[in-house]
Amino acid sequence: MKSIRHTSHIVASAIQPAGVERIPTPVIAVEVTMSTESTSAGIMAKSHSSESPRLSGKIVALLAGLSAISILSTNIILPAFPDIGEQFGASARELGLTLSSFFITFSLAQLVVGPLSDRYGRKKLVLGGLSLFIVGTVVGGLAGSFETLIVGRVIQALGICAAAVLARAIARDLFDGETLARALSLTMIATAAAPGFSPLVGSVLTITLGWRAIFILVGLAAFVIAVFYAHGLGETHPAERRAPNSISSVIVAYGKLIVDGKFILPALSMSLLMSGLFASFGAAPAILMSGIGLSSLQAGLYFASTVFVVFGAGMAAPRLARRYGPRRIASAGLATALAGGCLLLLGPESPSLSGYTLSMIIFLWGMGLANPLGTAITMGPFGKEAGLASALLGFLTMGMAALTTWLGSVLPFPAVTTLGGIQATACLIALILFRCSSLAGSNTRSKA
Repeated sequence: MKSIRHTSHIVASAIQPAGVERIPTPVIAVEVTMSTESTSAGIMAKSHSSESPRLSGKIVALLAGLSAISILSTNIILPAFPDIGEQFGASARELGLTLSSFFITFSLAQLVVGPLSDRYGRKKLVLGGLSLFIVGTVVGGLAGSFETLIVGRVIQALGICAAAVLARAIARDLFDGETLARALSLTMIATAAAPGFSPLVGSVLTITLGWRAIFILVGLAAFVIAVFYAHGLGETHPAERRAPNSISSVIVAYGKLIVDGKFILPALSMSLLMSGLFASFGAAPAILMSGIGLSSLQAGLYFASTVFVVFGAGMAAPRLARRYGPRRIASAGLATALAGGCLLLLGPESPSLSGYTLSMIIFLWGMGLANPLGTAITMGPFGKEAGLASALLGFLTMGMAALTTWLGSVLPFPAVTTLGGIQATACLIALILFRCSSLAGSNTRSKA
């Protein structure tokens, strides 16, 4: 494989948002040797400006908090379903509306929040969204009827979608290259930890204080994150970088992203990968409790223990990417997740706890490697439109999650077989799309 030498003079200045430490670097000439593999990665090439932002613990905590609160509020309510159903006389299908209404609102609202943040900045949208989420939390927590509870969940979703979308956009505002991949890796650990620990937390709160305490907890968490964000980071998308987007220009911009292979192929790939994770959440009660016989508290502890797999993979991903190239490691992660899904699909319909755990460890390790690197590759070329790109990526992810969760509930197969089939199919298509995006990028560069 031939190497191509590029010599470039890096001369740039960067806007310094509050709370971000920057390291001044003298203007220098940099000679970069890139193989075809590392060139195809694009995002991991070190092309920082002359003042590189430092990935501090404060920034990681903020990005992690913004990402985690949105996932936490999604499924922390699951252990409270029996109590809510008993109090309001709601059936299991009606209780499902507390999730589906949240998912639908969340996915659609992202498409509006993203371009608004590109026009008006991140800070107003983040703080406004968290405030609206707290309002929805109060409505849901004080609900006297099931219909009011659904209204509260919809308001929650309208508000919290800003945190999820703009966490990625803020990361792209501040970082690029290897640092962006590291930031997204650490953020992904928190995103994975939230659904891992939230059923356990929800179960404990429901048993000890009642289901309304769940709303108190997430409301307080949102308030703390809002205060921390307002005083610890501030605006990362200054006025000089904003564009006055009209409705027509936003539609055109979304259209350009949809037909741009550099975005849509890896974006669909990562959305399909994450849909396998959401499918496992939906199937967990049937597999772990009805099938294997765990209690709700034991199932919560099981989910919490799986977080450490994602933690290890997320820490390993940027280090492996530096050595072997991000696209190669992301592809390996997708292949590993595919192997986990296939193991579940081809295994017994009633697996033991150890057998089910083995397949999930393989899937989660692969997801933990692929997702942060794939997301960095997806977002990397679209710094100016980071809000728009993040919104479309979030919409695709939540849309795929809704689809696979629905399929898991209607397919007439055993829960384990259904989950394995969904994960294997989603990961296979994701791997093909991701490899196609690599080939498309290589062809584009060769023509240039």
